[in-house]
Amino acid sequence: MPELSRRRALTTAAALAAAATATGTAAAHSTHAAPSDSPNSPGAPGSFDEVYKGRRIQGRPAAGGGHHGGGHHGGGYAVFVDGVELHVMRNADGSWISVVSHYAPVPSPRAAARAAVDELQGARLLPFPTN
Repeated sequence: MPELSRRRALTTAAALAAAATATGTAAAHSTHAAPSDSPNSPGAPGSFDEVYKGRRIQGRPAAGGGHHGGGHHGGGYAVFVDGVELHVMRNADGSWISVVSHYAPVPSPRAAARAAVDELQGARLLPFPTN
């Protein structure tokens, strides 16, 4: 019986992971359309402006392509808490995360703003340096 080498075990694990990812992606595409990063697309979130737990949260499609010299991580969407930008990012599965609640994906930018307010517990959101 041939001995199982580390290389062969890693190759097998990588192949299994790729197959599982492909199967999951195919299933996701068959049930609904993939989210678009374009703020003008039908699946794009709309604007919001509300007071949540005494904090003003706002969100809107961002014009001009965002920061970091090109694409905006938020898929062309800007979120603010009390006028300070909350950096958000749209994940490949359509969920959203923010720099405040990075490990807790939520379904929308509004939910990301609310989660940030909850996490801040009354503290001010400080500007996040992008350079």
